[in-house]
Amino acid sequence: MNAMNKTLLARPGRLLAVALALLTLAACSVLSPTSTPVPAFYSLDSAPLTAPAPASPAAPTLIIHPPRAAAGFDSQRIIYVRESHKLEYFAHSEWIDPPARMLGPLLVAAIEQTGAFSAVLLTPGAAGGDLRLDTEIVRLQQEFQTSPSRVRFTLRAYLVDEKTRRVLAWRQFEAAADAASDDPYSGVLAANRAVQAVLQQLSVFCAEAVASATLAK
Repeated sequence: MNAMNKTLLARPGRLLAVALALLTLAACSVLSPTSTPVPAFYSLDSAPLTAPAPASPAAPTLIIHPPRAAAGFDSQRIIYVRESHKLEYFAHSEWIDPPARMLGPLLVAAIEQTGAFSAVLLTPGAAGGDLRLDTEIVRLQQEFQTSPSRVRFTLRAYLVDEKTRRVLAWRQFEAAADAASDDPYSGVLAANRAVQAVLQQLSVFCAEAVASATLAK
């Protein structure tokens, strides 16, 4: 048998070996899970707290109902906007909890600092109190229509007399903070700044509303 005949006989064996190798690689790629990015979870945090101002013995008690959120803003998804009226969500970045749920303790901490109330309580039930604060997140979104992008936070608040069920005062608060770069983490940092700015405005609003109601009696 000459060399050419030996080559022809060996070729089918080589082709079979190559085919088996390709099938093995294909099977491995199908069975092995594809790598997906690990989701990142972020929080809204309270500002550093100082000792609250001393409250008057006659100061009212404030009950804070758990905040609500407008449709589209009531989940853990972090929202961004590139076009007006179109909400989009980051694929691999989320809040650790819906923002409305994270906001409740932050409201308590911020309003306690004013010293305008003898106690500030977050409760979903019918706990007794002199006044009640109802809040709703209107929007919390990172906006990419400008450069740099910015986060806008809007909160609507009602201060209610628990005895008469009368709305003593209400206001819509809004703050915006620029993001250092156009990514979710920078947006989260900006969101925390915007939330703290609104909480500061809300605290002043509550203290002034209580003072006005006291003078009116």
